[in-house]
Amino acid sequence: MSEITGPAAAALASLSPDNVVFLQSLPKAELHAHLNGSIPIKTILELAQQYSSSGAHTADVADAVEKLGSGADFNEISDFFFLMSVIYALTSTPEAVATVTRAVLQSFLNSTGDGAESPQCTYLELRTTPRMTTHMTRERYLTIVLDEIEKYPATQAALIVSVDRRMSDLDVAECVSLAIEMKNRGRRVVGIDVCGDPRKGNMQYFTQHLSRAKGAGLGLTVHIAELTENTTEDSLALLSCRPDRLGHATFLSDELKALFFADNPRPGTESSSLSECAPGTIDPHTPAELRDLTHPLDPRFQNIEEGYFLRFISDSAESEGAKLQMSFWADAEKFSERAAIKDIEETTKQAESPNNARANGQYKPCIEICLSSNLLGKSVASLDAHHIHYYLKNDHPIVICTDDTLPFRTSCLGEYSLLLAQPPLGLGLSRDDVARIARMGMDAAFLRPRD
Repeated sequence: MSEITGPAAAALASLSPDNVVFLQSLPKAELHAHLNGSIPIKTILELAQQYSSSGAHTADVADAVEKLGSGADFNEISDFFFLMSVIYALTSTPEAVATVTRAVLQSFLNSTGDGAESPQCTYLELRTTPRMTTHMTRERYLTIVLDEIEKYPATQAALIVSVDRRMSDLDVAECVSLAIEMKNRGRRVVGIDVCGDPRKGNMQYFTQHLSRAKGAGLGLTVHIAELTENTTEDSLALLSCRPDRLGHATFLSDELKALFFADNPRPGTESSSLSECAPGTIDPHTPAELRDLTHPLDPRFQNIEEGYFLRFISDSAESEGAKLQMSFWADAEKFSERAAIKDIEETTKQAESPNNARANGQYKPCIEICLSSNLLGKSVASLDAHHIHYYLKNDHPIVICTDDTLPFRTSCLGEYSLLLAQPPLGLGLSRDDVARIARMGMDAAFLRPRD
């Protein structure tokens, strides 16, 4: 069994041997595993030793490796993004990329060989961002990763190509084009992912490239609403592409859920305020002047307008002197108001269209849930407060994933233990519910025939 710590380890330790066997026997799909965040610690330490002996030793690399060896403690999501720069330094050559890809695939898909443990999962969609270093092009990087993935049957492993939120428009275009080209060559590329520091990037620039990927038959998954800083504007841009799956969706607002998802809220999950109502479902007791989505008091309007207002100021090339003039602030207010109204009207129009997926009850993007990642990254306070409860209550499809096994010290078995273990260590779900969740995950795989 892989060494795990933290909430997953506590949940697993609380289960009876019979329940552990039950979880191991379930066919499980791992659909949200980052290659460079899932490297076994043993492999990292071996690469660090080679890196040091090559004369490229740095204090940052040494400190990060020491942290990993002693058990990394991540207090914020941002802590992990620093670690990734160190991992990239260790995996900058073709040989290192092949080594880590092979190790990650083995950790998920190979049994221990002693008969005591089954593989972590039945099927794996590994994701990674094509990297360009002094030793390789992005195309070479993808070829190396695919060479290792395709040593396994198509029923076991496939690749999702990630694009980073910090990328330029040209870099995103290149990565999407490479993914499409690889797929057309018969290589096992099945989807596109949007990832990276959730505080970075303008997602409106990504939409044309994401739509092109979907048009080429690739699945689409996006990291969305990971932090409270992620704006409604940011989420709207991503949701407008109708992703097949959503990563985390931790802080996705109730109004966007109501607007986009084909859920039928169960008792106790209904929206209770104007800001939580979709068009056409506003409480009839709401004052008439507040039934207008573009009314200045509507919280949606306020949030979107504020985002545009701040963007206008930050993007302005005007001098500091000009910014002190009343005309500058008047222009900023006009711009933000018009842009917010346009966004809301367009989104409302799409949601109410007869051809819209939500209108015919079919838009239910699978939510990629990473329990340990959320708990240890402190994006949720506890299992009781986790957003998984909304999706379970509304029969919305979810898949249980590990995210990054390296910093979060978890495994597929550990994450499923968090479902089955009794509170407060787990959610206390029944075996039937856990089995149903596992089936939903298998059904959400991109390798399945697409509609």
